[in-house]
Amino acid sequence: MTDDGRRHEPLADPEWPVRESNHEYETGWYTGGYDLVEQPNGTTKQYYWAELATAVVVVAVEDDSLLFVEQYRPTIRETQYELPAGVVEAGESFTAAGERELREETGFEAGSTALLEDFWCSTGVLRHRRGFVFATDLTPVEQNLDENEFLSVHTVPVADAIDVARSQPTNDATVEGVLLAREEGLL
Repeated sequence: MTDDGRRHEPLADPEWPVRESNHEYETGWYTGGYDLVEQPNGTTKQYYWAELATAVVVVAVEDDSLLFVEQYRPTIRETQYELPAGVVEAGESFTAAGERELREETGFEAGSTALLEDFWCSTGVLRHRRGFVFATDLTPVEQNLDENEFLSVHTVPVADAIDVARSQPTNDATVEGVLLAREEGLL
């Protein structure tokens, strides 16, 4: 476990023997490497992975509207509507991280938060855990963006939230968050 905003929980003990584990690069945003794993048939294979920071995604609802942020994503070279999200800092719960990220990115303080679900993402290649937090009872406060955040806040009627979340370009976290909240009967 690290104290740098990455994965804070240890990985489970491997079911297949790990003969070696190599960290090949570190970017400050993620670590990449591979595990040399002995497979059930006795052969070995390098399983490559990238370890990303544990993250939180916030589904924030007020007055029958859902908060989205609009921002340009240089990695895909497109601007999209997405749910507020960010890194879970060392020692933070998903709900505390969600409250902080919501406040920083949107300028709204949540009066109530609840963890909808947390799970591993893209497990074929990533070591990345993501939690989804539902927030309500929003109060305006001062927005406090990071130096690399250039975004605008938008409200979308709850009735339109799924259509907006699914409109291209979109991302997995936004679609997942809206669908989880709908499945829980919150939207």
